[in-house]
Formats: sequence, structure tokens, C-alpha cells
Amino acid sequence: MATMVREPMSPVKDKNYDLIHALQMSLQHIWQLETYIADAEDRGDSELATWFRKIQENNRKAGDQGKKLLAERLQRENG
Repeated sequence: MATMVREPMSPVKDKNYDLIHALQMSLQHIWQLETYIADAEDRGDSELATWFRKIQENNRKAGDQGKKLLAERLQRENG
């Protein structure tokens, strides 16, 4: 039976920490995928480049949703 390993708890106890971290990862992946797309195109692998673009678009959508959610949460907290 596999045991799930969790990272140590963050010293940051802010309730939005996980949201902010997930948002940061989505935005970072958008940027990183540019390199993967360019590498695939340089090799003439348009199929792989297209797949990376789809992943990039999914991350872009998740990033936009995360930014909206964070803005709404912060606005509610700050009245």
C-alpha cells in the first residue's frame, strides 16, 4: 500500500497561501512551456509543440481563474 508523502507544513498560516502558491505555479508553467514549445519546433515536432500549447492554455486559464479568485477573496477580507 502506497503512503502519501506530504511536504512539511508551511510556516505561513495565511489561508490564501495555497491559492497563491498554486497561482504562482500556473504562471511559472506558462513561462516554462515557452521553452518546451520552442524546443519542439526547433526539432520539427509540431505535434508536441501543439500539445505543449494546449497545456500552456490550460495553465493560462487556471492562472486567470486563480487571479480572479484571489482578488475576490482579498476584496472580501478588506471590505
